[in-house]
Amino acid sequence: MKKRKPHNLRARIERSCRAILSTNHVCVVNIDPTGHQQMFNWKSVKRITSRQVLDAIFDVPHNWTIYISCMCMRQDGSEYLKSVEIAPMGMYLASHLTDTIEHYYTELRASCNAQHLVAYGWIAIPSAISLDEDQAARVFKAAGAWSQTKVAA
Repeated sequence: MKKRKPHNLRARIERSCRAILSTNHVCVVNIDPTGHQQMFNWKSVKRITSRQVLDAIFDVPHNWTIYISCMCMRQDGSEYLKSVEIAPMGMYLASHLTDTIEHYYTELRASCNAQHLVAYGWIAIPSAISLDEDQAARVFKAAGAWSQTKVAA
């Protein structure tokens, strides 16, 4: 007869937190230079304000997929994104994400045309889901990235 596994409360809490996040399609959006941070449903592009979702995303380490973008605008007024997507190896708390992506973030900002740069930011998804450019643009637009004051060149 096999012995049952002992009850592991931490593993149970982590499983339930990940289930909440995956059913709500949660992503964290950070827009600089203002430092504005919000949570969104990346599928429906609606803002999430639930305390339960907030606790699930910030209290438990996750495997993250991060979409880093520079929002640029040409002289003729057309908007475009210059982006890179990374997936750091390992599980990280949300508070440790900024240290993890800093290198990629500054590298992408330096490669952009300074006269076109409006804002820059990232979308962090707490699972292995890849966004396409249209989805990312919709999320950034909902977060107000294009209405930022232009970055000083």
